Amino acid sequence: MVFWIATLIFLVSFGLIVSEKLDKTKVALIGAGLMIILKVVTQHEAFYDELYAIDYNVIFLLISMMIIVDILKKTGIFQFIAIKSAKLAKGKPFTILVFFACITAFASALLDNVTTVLLIVPVALFIAEELELDPFPFMISEIMACNIGGTATLIGDPPNIMIASKVQLTFMDFIYHLTPAVLFIFAGFILTMKLIFGKKLHVKEEVRLKILAMDEYALIKDVGLLKKSLSVLGLVMLGFVFHGMFHYEPATIALFGAAVLLIISKEDVHHVLRELEWPTLFFFMGLFIIVGGVVKVGLISKLSEGLITLTNPTAGSMFTLSVVMLWFSAIGSSIVDNIPFVASMIPLVKDTAEAVLPGEWELKPLLQHATLMPVWWSLALGTCLGGNGTPIGASANVITIGLAGKAGYPITFRKFLLYSIPITLETLVLSTVYIVLRYYVFA
Repeated sequence: MVFWIATLIFLVSFGLIVSEKLDKTKVALIGAGLMIILKVVTQHEAFYDELYAIDYNVIFLLISMMIIVDILKKTGIFQFIAIKSAKLAKGKPFTILVFFACITAFASALLDNVTTVLLIVPVALFIAEELELDPFPFMISEIMACNIGGTATLIGDPPNIMIASKVQLTFMDFIYHLTPAVLFIFAGFILTMKLIFGKKLHVKEEVRLKILAMDEYALIKDVGLLKKSLSVLGLVMLGFVFHGMFHYEPATIALFGAAVLLIISKEDVHHVLRELEWPTLFFFMGLFIIVGGVVKVGLISKLSEGLITLTNPTAGSMFTLSVVMLWFSAIGSSIVDNIPFVASMIPLVKDTAEAVLPGEWELKPLLQHATLMPVWWSLALGTCLGGNGTPIGASANVITIGLAGKAGYPITFRKFLLYSIPITLETLVLSTVYIVLRYYVFA
């Protein structure tokens, strides 16, 4: 009976999240509450159990980076970068689009995607309006670049944070395995954007000259605060690179950096904390409990058994599982927000490893088994890139579309799909080539 209760809560919650009939945070919190009230999981399991509880490493990493970025954005540095890019591009619209895409991809590799689009998209809208252009090409490129760039690092996209936390992977693990893939995929993406928009973006000469006349340095509001913020952010990033060496979690490093910046910046703590994306954070918490419930009752184990039957993985090779995982996770993440999806898939991969790899294993050696690692990288690529598939595939998509609509440029579901599906398919094909070549041909 408990199995069906947990499954029903899971399916209804995810259905409501996908439908957007109710706010996703409300749905996640109600679903989590029902999991505890109906005794699928106990309160202790929901908050403290290693297998079923909220992953506080994820939560505090996001909180800490949100604090750092909130203080950094007060300096005007992001607007400065955008205008500077437009001027470096000499006011040429497609070159500006490429610059913005590069900035977005780089920023999303270092910051969470939600923060990146919140900072960059309003500036991209401003530039498009100044150029007297339809902002849609800029919006779609920002979304795609954000989800592609976020794939490159541990902190770039929440699915990577969640995978890293459970598998105990380091920042440099992601740099070594995923950054080359992202560079390969991003190059293909830029070529595709050239084919789609290269001949459609034209601007009047007088408008172009107006952009060139803008003073980007006037946008820097506080040079002192900028130096402090960049120093702390740089040290935090350095900490991420070497955290495995010193045996600290990224959340610990980010939290300490946020605390230091709050002190040296002399920003009002209450004001900074009010600016955090609390709905997103509580959405994560509720989601962890819902997924913990279905893990406990064995739903994930049953899915794992089905996946094993379909792909027939062995201790010597999980080639088919890796490829299927890439495409399955991409399709799933395009329908359901990639955060809840990866939260469901992580225990599935774990159960698959326990069933296929012989012998008695400690958790870390099991999850980091050489045969299993391509599956983890496939899951990361699929969930991050699959978020580009639909308007609801990733939080960055929803936020960007909302900002565009609020500015008077609504983006319909159909119009989004017209461009997103071919681009997403292209990135997945390139990802498949990368996985096959790196881990199975030239391994």
